[in-house]
Amino acid sequence: MEPKLTHLCYCLLLFLPLLSQSAIAKPASTSPSSPNPINSINFVVSSCRTTRYASLCIKCLAPFASKIRHHENRLAQTALAVTLVRVRSTTVYVAKLTTARRIKRREYLAVKDCVETLGDGLEMLAQSMRELKQVGRSGRGQDEFLWRLSNVETWVSAALTDEMTCLDGFDGKVMDGVVKSAIRRRVVHVARVTSNALALVNRFAARHKP
Repeated sequence: MEPKLTHLCYCLLLFLPLLSQSAIAKPASTSPSSPNPINSINFVVSSCRTTRYASLCIKCLAPFASKIRHHENRLAQTALAVTLVRVRSTTVYVAKLTTARRIKRREYLAVKDCVETLGDGLEMLAQSMRELKQVGRSGRGQDEFLWRLSNVETWVSAALTDEMTCLDGFDGKVMDGVVKSAIRRRVVHVARVTSNALALVNRFAARHKP
């Protein structure tokens, strides 16, 4: 197995437990004791309108509105979890392209670099999820609260940078082709999802900064 693909496999093993333990593994069903679902949806919609890709944000998060309710921390955690799932799916897809038939050497090298940078981004997102779950735990002061939020902002921003770096290897007409088109379509999508998650994390943080 190639070293960079080994790195990817290790990364996936690190964050898969986070997904299995996440409270938002699937959209929640409503029950008689649940809050008004319309109010929960409205909260998601109004929050998503502060992001750059509002329609995509709503599409990703609306199914989890009954879990999110009116909690900004839950909203940010859900956005990160959704992002993690989608980036993971894209990374696995891109990794498979290294074995595509008739792939050119320059494409192969660009794909391998893309897998590595996406894998780095996955690690940042996994760290962000773990850190955000620590935010607001009882017994912790304001300074630690803000420090952890700052960590999350930094790491999600780094993940977004990694995603865009993936596309750098496909610059120029010489790289045009099926491989570039397939990767660009998927990476641009997850970069937008990540951008939205970062915006919601920043919004949550801004409301608590002095």
